[in-house]
Amino acid sequence: MSRKSGYHHGDLRAALVAAGIEMLEAGEPFSLRALARRAGVSTAAPYRHFADREALESALAVQGLRELMSELTSGRPVSSSVAEVTELAAGYVRFALRRPALFRLMFGQACDDEDDQRVAAAGALHDYLESVMAEVFPQSDPVAMATAGWSLAHGLAFLHLDGKLPNTDQSAIDQRVRSTFAVVFPSAV
Repeated sequence: MSRKSGYHHGDLRAALVAAGIEMLEAGEPFSLRALARRAGVSTAAPYRHFADREALESALAVQGLRELMSELTSGRPVSSSVAEVTELAAGYVRFALRRPALFRLMFGQACDDEDDQRVAAAGALHDYLESVMAEVFPQSDPVAMATAGWSLAHGLAFLHLDGKLPNTDQSAIDQRVRSTFAVVFPSAV
């Protein structure tokens, strides 16, 4: 396939994002030039979709946020119990451990407030967490509860990612998330 015909394969932006995630997860240093090589397009082609590396990273974060949201909501109604919230947290930590480079990119830098898609993807996650907490804790402030639950899950994710807590036995990790949430939200017991 020639470079020119490679460009006309369909959705170049989606192909570039997929290639960027592959490079990120493989630990390969990436630039728009390296991304073009990986995708088999001219070095100018990525600039039709991304102004610079930061714009590309923002697009990768959007994809990661959408994937995380899909995994958290896939096939389940809004959580209505603390036990279900705890399982959402366990899913959040599993996503982080399965996709560490993407997770770090998603949450390791400030959100690009100029990127409407990233703002929308992050907002969807926040809104979902708030709706869950409003359902489970109707007498509490859902924003504060969402912040508390998210902080707990997010902290556990990074403690495991950074090797501060053991991260090789997924069932032990899930149990740690459950027991930690049970301490903070006792009605989970």
